[in-house]
Amino acid sequence: MNYIVLQPSGSNGVNYVLLIILHCRLHCCWQLKQLLRGYVHIVKRVSHQNGKRSVFQEVALKSRTECRSIPPPKYYSQLITEMEDLGWDKLVFIDTEFRTLRLKAEDSSGRQHVVTVKLKPKHPLEAPVCTADLPVPLAMTWTAQSSLTHVHTQFLLLLESLAEFWAVLDEIDQKTWVLEPEKPSRADTMRRIVIGNNVSIKVEVNTRHPNMLPECCLLGADHVVTPLRNKLNSNMHLWNPECSVLQNLRDVLEIEFPSPATHEKSSFSVECGICYSYRLNSDIPDQVCNDSRCGQPFHQACLYEWLRGIPSSRQSFSIVFGECPYCSKPITVKCPPRNPEN
Repeated sequence: MNYIVLQPSGSNGVNYVLLIILHCRLHCCWQLKQLLRGYVHIVKRVSHQNGKRSVFQEVALKSRTECRSIPPPKYYSQLITEMEDLGWDKLVFIDTEFRTLRLKAEDSSGRQHVVTVKLKPKHPLEAPVCTADLPVPLAMTWTAQSSLTHVHTQFLLLLESLAEFWAVLDEIDQKTWVLEPEKPSRADTMRRIVIGNNVSIKVEVNTRHPNMLPECCLLGADHVVTPLRNKLNSNMHLWNPECSVLQNLRDVLEIEFPSPATHEKSSFSVECGICYSYRLNSDIPDQVCNDSRCGQPFHQACLYEWLRGIPSSRQSFSIVFGECPYCSKPITVKCPPRNPEN
């Protein structure tokens, strides 16, 4: 005797139903019997999937109107067959309508990845929609003979093509203090790396040629950034694609980056001198007073609003000229980008 608990997907007052498969016969309430008409062999097949039955235990008991959109039995038979071929251990999630699946994959370096697959009603005649946390588009080749195994195989091949790119960023994340993004995802290609107090470098790593010289932008007070920029320009010819991006940055800038092994991140997370917080939404203080005796950082939006409220400030196009709120030395700020929601 096998038992499968069928649960409603919403809180619409439908009671839990116990479906009993006894000697190849179904025993259940009449509503469920009507719902499962034509699907009995699918339910029986699922009930005999050793150790995998829990994947299909949540089934929504829907109204007659909603039932009209349920795919035919062949859809579910095809889905079960494809999962058996792929391996149930690859399945992370499946929704109650059996339309959206999440499949896990591990690249050669042991990184864990997940691809979300949204199946069409005419699967496999129609190509599914696949999405994943990647820095490049996820383009899948699909034919009427394709299956979830083909999706998983193509996903693994794409992961391997990005292995070197992720290795570059993993080294930066592990051996330096990264200011932005706060919580990097596998889709992020940029890192803002701490160099010193109120000084950082933003690098944009190329996904296809990750060890080549990335786009670099030095951020901080002019009296600190200018010498670093001069070194970057004069030593650019020393860049060696056979070495990692981090090692090349050390050699070209002639510096050692603060690391988690030598410094606390709080040493570089200096709060804004106007709002007295470090993060303003997703922004960090990146506007710094150029006076070497001051060097106070501000959020771009905070400094812009502050200077706009001072009568002595003046604006030319998108740049506001005024005085530092701390030392009264000249300071400028660009107009921050507008929030698209406003």
